[in-house]
Amino acid sequence: MKNSTIPILNPFEMGQIHFDAQLAWQTLFTSTHHFFHINRLEEYKDMMKFPLPPHRKMVFDFVFLTSGTSVRSKGLDSYQFGANTFFFLPAYQITAHKSMSLDAKGFYCHFDSEVLTKNFQSKDLFADYSFLQFIGNPLVTIDEETTQTILFILHRLEKEYKKSDSPDFSIVQGYLLALMSEIKPFVKTEQKVKINAASQITEKYKSALAQYSYQKQKIRDYADILSVTPNHLNKCVKATTGKSAHDLLDDMLLLEAKVMLKQTGLSIAEIAFRIGKTELSDFGRFFKQKTGFTPGEYRKKD
Repeated sequence: MKNSTIPILNPFEMGQIHFDAQLAWQTLFTSTHHFFHINRLEEYKDMMKFPLPPHRKMVFDFVFLTSGTSVRSKGLDSYQFGANTFFFLPAYQITAHKSMSLDAKGFYCHFDSEVLTKNFQSKDLFADYSFLQFIGNPLVTIDEETTQTILFILHRLEKEYKKSDSPDFSIVQGYLLALMSEIKPFVKTEQKVKINAASQITEKYKSALAQYSYQKQKIRDYADILSVTPNHLNKCVKATTGKSAHDLLDDMLLLEAKVMLKQTGLSIAEIAFRIGKTELSDFGRFFKQKTGFTPGEYRKKD
């Protein structure tokens, strides 16, 4: 769900926060960058500034590593992944890219939803691929044999992207769908079958937090969305994560505050109000307790 208050970055705005002040990175983009982009990590990595702050963006993306490791978050969860592994992120999800090892190699790709769905209006393609959903596990690890097939597809996508300012998007769509189909069998079994009820409710709660945390700051609101009682929601979250439902809500509000502090010109008082902290002093205490910085200090730090 789109959230008009938290800034949602288009691909060119993403570049401004992902890279340092130099302009060299812009020469690697074509005119279709806003709609579809792919590059080798080794072409960009040295220009990137880690850790990247929390942000949302309007495109789907994935990172595929052939070597090295990386740490990236999806909503409230952080993931470390390595060779032969994909990390997928759906559009409008909050993410932060924390690190990438010096020996990391592979590919980054982003695409507008229309790239996949054009000519498939009668079918929800995203429902077929759990790793593209808010509630899905973003990681998919494949075997060596499939890696060779995936690399062929990625090389073809790269060639199509670079060949002109007008790539054939029917070809791009075909290769992306082929890639999704190749890796679908490797989606972990626990993502395909019903997990225990407490875990299901907890994952749905996290997904709801990612979508509604600006509009809703009471546990009862989320319990209503999930059709459970607040007490049952709290028990499920506690059993699954060791944290209370309120703890996870605070964690998401903190993420939202970080995004607004770094990516908007809103005053600290306005940001406090927008995450439900009507007293500026309450927001200051909340933020410092969670981060060790005042909101003003966090906004200024690199």
